Amino acid sequence: MEKDRITKNTSGDNMTFQDPSRNTLKLKNYFDLPAPAKINLFLHIVGRTDNGYHLLQSVFQLVSLFDYIDLEELSDGKIERAGDINWSVESDLCWKAAKLLQEKCPDKGVRITVRKNIPDGAGLGGGSSDAATVLIGLNQMWGLGLTRQELCGLGVSLGADVPFFVFGQTAFAEGIGEVLQPVETEEMQFQIIFPGVRVSTAEIFNHPDLTRNTNLCTIANLKQQLHNFVQSPWGRNDLETVARSLYAPIEQAVKLLTPFGNPRMSGSGSAVYVAEKNLDKKSVKIPLPENWRQWAVKGLKKHPLWSWTC
Repeated sequence: MEKDRITKNTSGDNMTFQDPSRNTLKLKNYFDLPAPAKINLFLHIVGRTDNGYHLLQSVFQLVSLFDYIDLEELSDGKIERAGDINWSVESDLCWKAAKLLQEKCPDKGVRITVRKNIPDGAGLGGGSSDAATVLIGLNQMWGLGLTRQELCGLGVSLGADVPFFVFGQTAFAEGIGEVLQPVETEEMQFQIIFPGVRVSTAEIFNHPDLTRNTNLCTIANLKQQLHNFVQSPWGRNDLETVARSLYAPIEQAVKLLTPFGNPRMSGSGSAVYVAEKNLDKKSVKIPLPENWRQWAVKGLKKHPLWSWTC
């Protein structure tokens, strides 16, 4: 079958993600499902659990940088993974997400194709977002009727960031990242630089110099700060100091962005961003080393597939 892009309103087997309620047929193929990146407006490590997991507080912000995913129904009940993959399929989050949902409908199969724009190891949540989009898309395509809360519960077993992308809106995160509450921020654009290196999250979290005892904050204390984030970015990223000491390109990216605002690393790195109020500004014109990338992206209030779950 020819692949009509999902951004078109079609009358065949494909669905537009903008308004899935228009087509009441059981659809077999979904193309160009968006999987947005995220940034951490701040990320504080506030303790550890008895089994070694780090407890955090953060605000996760969706942004308009996307991977795109195709879901094509297979009649033989197989889960296939195509596209960017160059690792063991059994370790792939999208494949794992499909296998989780297949437990509820063993006769269903799907070919998953991922087209990557979000770099791996950048702290932008690309892999987790891809898995969340697979959960959302297959829940719709297979007619499972799982709620957003139920999908978030499944996402926890895939990775700490997956529930946020299913949650699908700006969130204050606690626990290991799975305890989520919606928050509002000012409208922002972000200049993001990816300095061409992939960071090992485990390496950063296990480093002896990592701060693990930042004081707790509350949503009530955050409200004013989040509405004045561009002018006065609140908090910090507790992982940043260690990451900058281990990865020279992150330190270089911070220095390159300093003239344009208050640079901050996202997640465990390596991407660095500055927040802006100008929502139409193009990427800053900074000469970058080979294999580095940069984007000007807008903050998203909700996931593009928000209406697919309730």
